[in-house]
Amino acid sequence: MTATKSGPVGVAVIGAGNISKQYLDHLTTFPDVVVLVVADLFEEAAAARAAEYGIAASGGVDAALGHPDVEIVVNLTIPAAHVEVATAAVRAGKHVWTEKPFSLDRESGLALLKEARAAGVRLGCAPDTFLGAGLQTARRLIDAGEIGTPLTALTMFQSPGPESWHPNPAFLFQAGAGPLFDMAPYYLTALVQAFGPIAKVAAVGSTAFPTRTIGSGPKAGEVFDVEVPTHVSAIAQFESGASSHSVFSFESPRARVGFVEITGTEGTISLPDPNNFDGDIRLCRRGEEEWSTIAAEGPSNGRGMGVLDLARSLRSGVPHRAPGELAYHVLDAMVSIAESVDSGEFVTVDSTAPASAPLPADWDPTQATL
Repeated sequence: MTATKSGPVGVAVIGAGNISKQYLDHLTTFPDVVVLVVADLFEEAAAARAAEYGIAASGGVDAALGHPDVEIVVNLTIPAAHVEVATAAVRAGKHVWTEKPFSLDRESGLALLKEARAAGVRLGCAPDTFLGAGLQTARRLIDAGEIGTPLTALTMFQSPGPESWHPNPAFLFQAGAGPLFDMAPYYLTALVQAFGPIAKVAAVGSTAFPTRTIGSGPKAGEVFDVEVPTHVSAIAQFESGASSHSVFSFESPRARVGFVEITGTEGTISLPDPNNFDGDIRLCRRGEEEWSTIAAEGPSNGRGMGVLDLARSLRSGVPHRAPGELAYHVLDAMVSIAESVDSGEFVTVDSTAPASAPLPADWDPTQATL
């Protein structure tokens, strides 16, 4: 992985929907990247988003892929379009950062990885929340042996569902979404950072309601079909021998989200919400009865930190911390969980994941380094 250019890295955003605002809030403040284009199938949406952030160019997908100064395409399309758009960007010679999930199935995900390797371009994928101060501080504590050898974990995401607040939520209840594909990437990525790759999984799932009703926005009152399980309970065993139990649910009237506890031979650590970039850590060592609270240390700017890490890694010629192989492994685990829901049996996760280098606490997204 050798560096070939210098200076800020040109970026194009494809997908001007809800999540693009979160990315652009941060990418437009990082001096090591410059957003050159906003693109969307609906060009008027792209133009409006570009104008909102003072970005010079907008248009359809070709406006992003054909721009000569764009090095990284940030793919914020709906899950069903992730692989198609990422593949087109790879064929245009662009590096790609894509929103999660990496793909909807193993076959297309593996094909994308293969094509990117052949083209000599990099793939990165959300979540990048594990690069935030909260989870990185927790990782440093685990690596320092504060809980001994990590053995087990319990994670919970329980909510009524996103239809109450999301203006266009139907896609979150279709293939490639639901609480498993929508939320598990955050929790499973955090667990892989602590335990290493997942070896096998088992799960059960259910669907409480066949339809849901949009609760806000211009489509309020519209009813849509639920196509995937809205409650999944999964156990995973890691290659290290450690294990975890996770609940992913859109069926709970009482929200309980962001719960991650990891227990080791010498103590238990409570991580902040893996869907966030910050948050305190709680630690209870063997022999102690009370939790100690530890403040997070490091950057917690928000979505786009992974794009910046990819950009800086391109320039320095080192591996980036959220590569496609990691995202594919999490995707493979989620597909395996879904298969276990259907079969009622353990499913082996054949892929593995590279270890991500820790992020230094003094890593500063607002500093110009290129």
